[in-house]
Amino acid sequence: MNVDEKLALIKRNTQEIVTEDELIKLLKTKKQPAVYLGTAITGRPHVGYFMWVLKLADFLKAGFKVKLLLADIHGALDNCPWDLLENRFKYYSIVIPAMFQAIGADIKNFEIVKGSDFQLDKNFILDTLKISTLASVHDCTKAASDVVKQSGSPKLSGLIYPIMQAVDEEYLKVDIQYGGIDQRKILMFAREYLPKIGYKRRIEVMTPLIPGLTESGKMSASDKASKIDLLDSEKDVKTKLNMAFCPEGAVENNGILAFCKYVLMTIKQDKGEEFVITRPEKWGGNLSYKTYEDLEKDFTAKQLHPTDLKQAVAEEVNKLLEPIRNKIKGKEDLVKKAYPE
Repeated sequence: MNVDEKLALIKRNTQEIVTEDELIKLLKTKKQPAVYLGTAITGRPHVGYFMWVLKLADFLKAGFKVKLLLADIHGALDNCPWDLLENRFKYYSIVIPAMFQAIGADIKNFEIVKGSDFQLDKNFILDTLKISTLASVHDCTKAASDVVKQSGSPKLSGLIYPIMQAVDEEYLKVDIQYGGIDQRKILMFAREYLPKIGYKRRIEVMTPLIPGLTESGKMSASDKASKIDLLDSEKDVKTKLNMAFCPEGAVENNGILAFCKYVLMTIKQDKGEEFVITRPEKWGGNLSYKTYEDLEKDFTAKQLHPTDLKQAVAEEVNKLLEPIRNKIKGKEDLVKKAYPE
């Protein structure tokens, strides 16, 4: 794979790269660059996580060393009870590799890193304190605003969160940090402050967020109907998608179409498959799509009805979730300990 092919693979489905010139230089000069994504182990992983699993798979195909930071301390800083961290780490450690398995990714150059394994090192703490003497409360609050849970009485931990995430880039020995576009302020904070303590800026790659299934477009922990959990049953998946916000012909804020664009059609194209929507002959018979653009065109022209789309997506989602459900069989007690009702 040449530089242009690697660049195209990394760029697909991204919203912003800071900066693309730096990325091109990296691809030209380093044989095996390293990238990481950090996820705080707070809420239960859901199908929206396939967005970044697929992007990390792109990095793997492009010859990168890929690190997934399961950020247990960051989880605590974002209000996860300390006594749940270890079980949530174990849960993530099972389901995330199963997500890579579900999309057929080669993970020989993939590594899971536990945050507390290096973030309690005295040098890491010292660097965190160094940035704390340089960064204002305003800058830290701004950086964390789209990621850390906000409240009327914010905790000091929310200010520590972005500083530690910046320092992560150095201690994980990576060239790129990748995250959702909601991470942008923290990623720009890292680019500003790491050089102030003697470390190089990293390249920052961001992808869009997939809207939830409700009209608000947000995936909420308090609204189970807004997202599909990785352990939802086949029946629950069908029920949630049948109830999902998907107005006929409307693309904006449509979580089902977004999932098709960034997840299902990406997987289909990589496998050289078409997305088949089964319909009775009286309604025109089956539809088959090679690209998301064709699917969206038919949907906006009302040639593809939401009900038919929902049923087809439910089938595809259940196929993706099957290996994950299988990995958790016999480990139901762990799930209850990690996420007690």
